Amino acid sequence: MAQGRKFQDLEETGEALVAFINSSQPVILRRVKDEHQSLFDQHVETKKIVTQILKDMAQTEESAGQRLLDMEEEKKQRENELANLGEQLRQCTAKSQITDSELQFLQRELESLRNTEHELQSLQNEVDEDTTEVIPSAVYVAQVYYLITKIKWEYNTPANILKGVHYGADLATPINIDTSMRPRSDISDQLWDFVSTEW
Repeated sequence: MAQGRKFQDLEETGEALVAFINSSQPVILRRVKDEHQSLFDQHVETKKIVTQILKDMAQTEESAGQRLLDMEEEKKQRENELANLGEQLRQCTAKSQITDSELQFLQRELESLRNTEHELQSLQNEVDEDTTEVIPSAVYVAQVYYLITKIKWEYNTPANILKGVHYGADLATPINIDTSMRPRSDISDQLWDFVSTEW
């Protein structure tokens, strides 16, 4: 609207200039020329201002567009990071479930081992009790056999060797029999020969 006004002023000035030229008045002509120059200068200045405003607007739009692009890129990066975090969370959850399962399995194994240890302890206690009862009776039986047979056996010999000493009335007779070389009946007869029949 302001530019329309300026052009109207320019038109009016042009008409006035023609009228003044026709009237041949140099003072008025000079004044019109100065006004025309002033109007032209104002027009040039206005053009500079408008150009600068348009440049500023273009820069602002470009800056805003770049910021918008940057924000879109940052949004994509955030979405990717969020997706990665979601995947990591899923993997950690799966690992946690596996770890929980392994932990439950190990707890069951530990409980089983404790039960086995308890059973072994019970068996050990039973064996200890049996040993306490059996060994004295075995010692008693061995003493009875010795009183009857007068044979003292060595127990740290190989399984197929009978070794000991018969303490007779007059002398001690060593016994060394390889059971793998003779029948059991012969061995039994030989041992019974040591036993005195005098009561």
